[in-house]
Amino acid sequence: MEKREKLKELILEKAVKKGEFILASGQKSDYYINGKLLSLDSEGLALIGEFFLDKLEGENIEAVGGMTIGADPIVGAILTLANKRNIKLDGFLVRKQPKGHGTRSQIEGPLKEGSRVVVIEDVTTTGGSTYKVIEVLKPLKCEIVKVITLVDRQQGAIENFKKWGYKYEFIFTKDELGL
Repeated sequence: MEKREKLKELILEKAVKKGEFILASGQKSDYYINGKLLSLDSEGLALIGEFFLDKLEGENIEAVGGMTIGADPIVGAILTLANKRNIKLDGFLVRKQPKGHGTRSQIEGPLKEGSRVVVIEDVTTTGGSTYKVIEVLKPLKCEIVKVITLVDRQQGAIENFKKWGYKYEFIFTKDELGL
């Protein structure tokens, strides 16, 4: 089976739940895609990492990251595969709030000021959560090369990222998944 078809099958099998849900955007939905159920599965994470890393090729980026907890395993997979391909890449994770102890940092990882970065997400509805990551990165003057998500729910993210001035890519749309 082709890798893309296998990843699609795994998303539908492991991550998609039917019912009544309220999304992070506040919108109601009759389905929910829990990307963590796929990114915390060894086969799913390996495929996700490959697809994300392939989308980073040729971009000359220095770091990849996103909002903790959805981005955590994906960042780990991308970094592991980058190392296997002899690509130097750092990772970072953004907390929803600065931590209340130690360095009180909101960003974890060796992210340097002015870095060229790609922000990643598992599932995107309007892009609001990812935009919060971008806002946290602004004081570091990072160049946001693009935003990549595993699944775009086709509920405003494409239009919002265009309006905000960021290149946005996805592996699958909800329509491609038949949702």
